[in-house]
Amino acid sequence: MAAAIPSIACLGVIGRNNNPLHITVFPSYDAATNTRAPLRTPIQFSLLLSSTLDVFEARARAGGSNTQQQQSGGSSNVPIVSGDFGLLHAVDERLAAYGFETNTGVRFVAVVDMRGRLPPGSVGAGSGGAPSSSAGIGAGGGGGGAGAGLRGGVGLREAELRVVFRAMQTAYVRLLQNPFYDPDEHAPLVPPGGGGGGKRITSRKFAEEMRRIGDSWAPGVVSL
Repeated sequence: MAAAIPSIACLGVIGRNNNPLHITVFPSYDAATNTRAPLRTPIQFSLLLSSTLDVFEARARAGGSNTQQQQSGGSSNVPIVSGDFGLLHAVDERLAAYGFETNTGVRFVAVVDMRGRLPPGSVGAGSGGAPSSSAGIGAGGGGGGAGAGLRGGVGLREAELRVVFRAMQTAYVRLLQNPFYDPDEHAPLVPPGGGGGGKRITSRKFAEEMRRIGDSWAPGVVSL
């Protein structure tokens, strides 16, 4: 049987005040049973997304410090943070979280299962199996080198995920263009360290677009 390839296990959207906005969970291939099912529950994925916030914050502080040093004529080996945060952290031998932050502070997280899908044309579960699940539950409260690898897993170039984040950002911009969507209702003021409150994204069209993005992505895909 052909070796499994990476697939999207979860897509999450986190508000600028670290409040959960949306999460979509996707099934992964299980070689033992030749079936597909999510590796974690939605709540477990929510906790995983929460753990990425510390990395986002640490990267932002490092990037800001480096910018100040360069403006004052100093030097630093820390790269200035752009919207693409790359690998946030390797969760285990299968899962890795990648991140992107918009210029308004909204964060997108893609959790990749390094052995989540059989290659096209392989005999087995393929792309069938249990459907992805989507809900407006959240992420609350952390990316990496140019070519991140997992412990005991297959490496995945960070550039492979940029097409995912571009598609997620496009879907989010379209959501903002909806006159019935008020972003301020989804960005509550919370106490320091808080990550709750506010409304979550309930748009069915947005949820369907997240599901399409996750189902359609595979290494080498250049457009979604």
